[in-house]
Amino acid sequence: MTGKAKPKKHTAKEIAAKVDAATTNRGGGKAGQADRTGQEKGGHAKYECPHCKITAPDLKTMQIHHDARHPKLPFEEEKLANLHAVHVADSSKPRPGVKGSHKNNFGEGSSKSS
Repeated sequence: MTGKAKPKKHTAKEIAAKVDAATTNRGGGKAGQADRTGQEKGGHAKYECPHCKITAPDLKTMQIHHDARHPKLPFEEEKLANLHAVHVADSSKPRPGVKGSHKNNFGEGSSKSS
């Protein structure tokens, strides 16, 4: 008969990494999809290509896209649609990379009588 297996203990570093991964908004999933596509303005999609309607986060990326996809057309910065200038960003929207969960972890506002 063999002996009992010892359970492995988690290090403080590993636990901290799990807490960080669980409470930091990385911008993925359904919540981040609108941010990535630019549906809610204030996200990653700032410029829109006038030829194919693809979006890019900055001017340099849009110029790289234009040189690769539309080499015969001249690059005209004035024709780019700035999606952030059209709409005002919602300041209450959670941003990617913001630490903390949406849940009330510390029981603030709960009336606990002892």
